[in-house]
Amino acid sequence: MAKVLGLGGVFFKAEDPAVVRDWYARVLGFEVQDWGGVMFKSLKTGFANWSPFAADTRYFEPSQAPFMINFIVDDLDGVLAKAAAEGVEPTGRQDEEMGKFAWLIDPAGVKIELWEPSKPSPEA
Repeated sequence: MAKVLGLGGVFFKAEDPAVVRDWYARVLGFEVQDWGGVMFKSLKTGFANWSPFAADTRYFEPSQAPFMINFIVDDLDGVLAKAAAEGVEPTGRQDEEMGKFAWLIDPAGVKIELWEPSKPSPEA
């Protein structure tokens, strides 16, 4: 049966793509290629999530964009320290059973969710 296998990319418009690419490289350590994008290898932790939200959700605030991007990270505290060194502070942070979360706003006004998945228990 033909079916979708997973998330293949995130594509969006930006007033100044060069500024956005530079921010992601500096703040989140993206290795931007000459063609202007980043390719991530398959991960052994976490998962890709597709989830429509209600039109009146406040979850994406303070962004006005109608979408949010979630990135899996290996060390949330380390990523946040790198962001802070670039003058970027999180809009919030939360630890829960699924892992640790924090949120940033990129230069295009898009809310970025950072997720460090919980480590599996040794008994699992």
